[in-house]
Amino acid sequence: MRAIGEALELAETVCDLSVAQEEYARLLGYPRGHVLEGRARELAEWARAWYAERGRPWLYARQVEKLSLDGDAICIDGAAFASPRLKRTLEEAGAHSVILAAVGAGGEAEDEAQRRWAEEKPDEYFFLEIYGSAVVESLMTALGARLCDWAEQQNMAVLPHASPGYPEWDVGEQPRLLDRLRRAGGQGLPAEIEVLASGMLRPRKSQLAVFGLTRHTERLQRLTDLVPCASCSFGPCQYRRAPYRKAPRSPREPLPTPAALDREARYSTSRRALERWAADRLTIQTHADGSMDVLFRYDGTTCTNMGRALAFDYHVTLGPRAERYPIREQRCVPATGDTGHRYMCQYLADAGGLMAAIGRERPLNGEPLNAVLEWRTEPCAAGCFCDAAARNRKWGLVLETIHFALAQQERNEEFA
Repeated sequence: MRAIGEALELAETVCDLSVAQEEYARLLGYPRGHVLEGRARELAEWARAWYAERGRPWLYARQVEKLSLDGDAICIDGAAFASPRLKRTLEEAGAHSVILAAVGAGGEAEDEAQRRWAEEKPDEYFFLEIYGSAVVESLMTALGARLCDWAEQQNMAVLPHASPGYPEWDVGEQPRLLDRLRRAGGQGLPAEIEVLASGMLRPRKSQLAVFGLTRHTERLQRLTDLVPCASCSFGPCQYRRAPYRKAPRSPREPLPTPAALDREARYSTSRRALERWAADRLTIQTHADGSMDVLFRYDGTTCTNMGRALAFDYHVTLGPRAERYPIREQRCVPATGDTGHRYMCQYLADAGGLMAAIGRERPLNGEPLNAVLEWRTEPCAAGCFCDAAARNRKWGLVLETIHFALAQQERNEEFA
């Protein structure tokens, strides 16, 4: 860590990373307090050992030179960002600066997980993928704890972090944030990272974030939502101002119904788009046994023939929430009365072959709905169905919209 006056820059690879077992189990979908046994414990221990030997986690943080809150924008070193929620947090805390941060689990685990999937070893794939996510969470927690330590010695306080893709912050601003991270500072990021056109990071097990910094520590006592400790699992911290909300429960305390979906999911598209699609394009019918029939209407245009309008219906059958919404059935067919699909160039070249390909594609069939968060599709803006990459991308958006709608439903039920 390099500090000049109040300024800070930190860049390093992490040699000794500890992922809390309860946090790993939570990301795997188990209820709080659950103890892994049997095959699940074997796979969890294998993933942990594999990563300890081959993983290359890293972290980076830098205090910015200039921060201003002008109008609706947050200006960080001359770049404007639009996040109403982050702006309110900074204003309420009287923040005078922010710290830009990045963490990464490295690409090694992602590559190995893909290799296991290709070898038809989905269990190994799943546990290693989730362990990579747990590493990212642990890195951000550890970084936050170190920043708290540094800030405390400067008579300041660090606020809870925010990231593009969080509520009220479009993931599309991720490239600009990465540019700010790279633009200044003497040490630079410890590893390569890039932003795809969708806003997703590569390697995927990475995260960019902004931590607010304030000298008005007394405000944190009055504005409890600004206390980062409530969402920080770093146990031995000597600066804790509030208990961790997800601390282990008493053995006598009943366990809550586990979340079937990741409610803090990072989607490949903006939440604004997902909200609109969920409201306008999605229909969900729930049956007595908890299973669901979901219909998503897709409207697009052909890429040739003067851009003919076309419409397809995506039908998805999900198992019940208690089983983590397994994807049981999938099919994509032209909407009733649609003729636009007949003008797609591939339909004109081989109608039977194209429609057969569309009909047999069932990505993630048999997987829990949460698997869509780890499914890598190629960015593709084509509105037609001629190319397999374009069809995969559409399936990804459909399943993400369903995931988003059901995650919001779970959240609403919890707080009802």
